[in-house]
Amino acid sequence: MSVRTDILDKLMNAVLQFDEKAAIEAAEEALEAGVDPLEAIDKGLRRGIAVVGEKFEQGEMFLPHLVMAADVMTAASKVLEKGIPKEKLSETQQGIVVVGTVKDDIHDIGKNLVAGLLKANSFQVHDLGRDVPISRFIESAENLNAELIAVSSLMTVTMPGQRQLIEDLKELGIRDKFKVLVGGGPVTEDWAREIGADGYAANASEAVKVAKRLVGRG
Repeated sequence: MSVRTDILDKLMNAVLQFDEKAAIEAAEEALEAGVDPLEAIDKGLRRGIAVVGEKFEQGEMFLPHLVMAADVMTAASKVLEKGIPKEKLSETQQGIVVVGTVKDDIHDIGKNLVAGLLKANSFQVHDLGRDVPISRFIESAENLNAELIAVSSLMTVTMPGQRQLIEDLKELGIRDKFKVLVGGGPVTEDWAREIGADGYAANASEAVKVAKRLVGRG
């Protein structure tokens, strides 16, 4: 086994074992050995988190596993990004995403997980937090030149906020500027279709796949 292959496997296994220390050490080893940092992220870290995502969808892993895997990948990616020229790093970004939980909804566990996994998959994420007014979603997306607005709702009574976001974008004449991704416990694909959202995700792993598709990089 070559040194390069060995390091890529170490990165992948560190994610699978939720071992942040091992991931950082493997990332530093990759830089010292001259392994392309982009390859290390893609064929090492992302390979690991893809397996975690598959196991999550199959019911073999659960929410805490996704959170830990995302944290490990983020920590190692920060080390590897030091070896990537700024102009090349910008080319690897999946897109700019504004994420938040709608007004009057203070639940954010699912939203935090989506934000973490999007970051781990090279999206530039701007997390607005919870209980976010619709106007702030729109203002932030405009100011940041975001491509995607991801809106979470964890209570049935706050779901209309997702509809309101899309209606307000239409009224302002800027609906076509942004893709809107909705999700959350009570949210369904039928609801997403009814309000005119561009995408729906039942869980954080799926949210990453849908986000990549919506920005044309998946």
